[in-house]
Amino acid sequence: MRHTSPDSPASPVYEFDTVVDRHGTWCTQWDYVEDRFGVPDLLPFTISDMDFETAPEVLTALRARLDHGVLGYSRWRHDDFLSAIVDWYAARHDTPVDPRSIVYGPSVIYQVGQLLRLWSRPGDGVVAHAPTYDAFPKTVAAHERRLLTCSLGDWAELERLLSLPDTSVLLLCSPHNPTGHVWTSAELERMAELCARHDVAVISDEIHSDLAHPPAVHRPWALHAGSGTRWAVVTSASKSFNIPALTGSYGIVGDPGSRDAYLRRLKEADGLSSPAVLSVVGHIAAYREGGAWLDALGTYLRGNLSYVAQRLAEAFPELGWPPPEAGYLAWIDLRPLGVDEEALQRELVERQRVAIMPGTAYGAAGHVRLNVGCPRSKVERGVSALIDGVRAIR
Repeated sequence: MRHTSPDSPASPVYEFDTVVDRHGTWCTQWDYVEDRFGVPDLLPFTISDMDFETAPEVLTALRARLDHGVLGYSRWRHDDFLSAIVDWYAARHDTPVDPRSIVYGPSVIYQVGQLLRLWSRPGDGVVAHAPTYDAFPKTVAAHERRLLTCSLGDWAELERLLSLPDTSVLLLCSPHNPTGHVWTSAELERMAELCARHDVAVISDEIHSDLAHPPAVHRPWALHAGSGTRWAVVTSASKSFNIPALTGSYGIVGDPGSRDAYLRRLKEADGLSSPAVLSVVGHIAAYREGGAWLDALGTYLRGNLSYVAQRLAEAFPELGWPPPEAGYLAWIDLRPLGVDEEALQRELVERQRVAIMPGTAYGAAGHVRLNVGCPRSKVERGVSALIDGVRAIR
């Protein structure tokens, strides 16, 4: 499938059907699938990165920087980086961002951990929605906090947890991973009001924000923070432009005192104030020149997700599976089929030879998470394997 902009015949053309062999590149998803599934050489639909080359505009910028030849210490606090972020938020999310509010981090999860240390104490409760992105429980536990979860849409339980005297932080995933739910303005405003009422800080992981599928519209937490000072958006171009191996992320932190404290720890405690220069280059190129590629990617991903929905509707109409509102992770509830998750995983691994994430990894038995950020030919093989696997054990 080739993608061109309908606006102009001279618009860029991007190719997403091309299969890129990732074997032998120290690739977590392909080369190290045995680490999680116990078996090598499975066809993987697991880690949330994509099998596509990043935008050619990003690759051109990276090559130019490498051609310079000197890779010394560098900085992130300059207009090239900051204005690229500010302009991206204005154009893509209709959100004004004060460049002074931006901070750098080597990863989104690093930022989450540092902000947890700033805004909570060991033993405090940290609230997150379930099912839960699997890095959240690990990070919360590693910082000696307690993870408190409530189901999506259970507002009564959310308020109960936020009202507990030792609850300090709401750890929000927006859009939500693994379900792909895009929070509405009304939902975000309701959460902001509850957090303000109970004096709870908010850390909003918005790394999937550029991959919302119309008509869904991502609304950054920065638009809903109100008068609360203890809030942060933590994000990166790594998911939307498939550059996580470059490392690097950035945050928007509402309170100047918290920003200063965060940056002191980044520099003085952890020695990480000099960024990965290729990450800085990649972010600037993505946000300045990669918009057309990202739009084409979104169209291709929606086609993949529609294909999954069509195949599942034909095979198991009782599922009534709707594609996610954001991202490339198909979160599929198999409970209406009465499928035993352990038996299904054995079938998928041993006979179908595919690796598909089980729902238990996110605290939700009876589900699977299928990564469709890949050429359609691979999606077809994955969906066929899932359907055949379910049929084999029913």
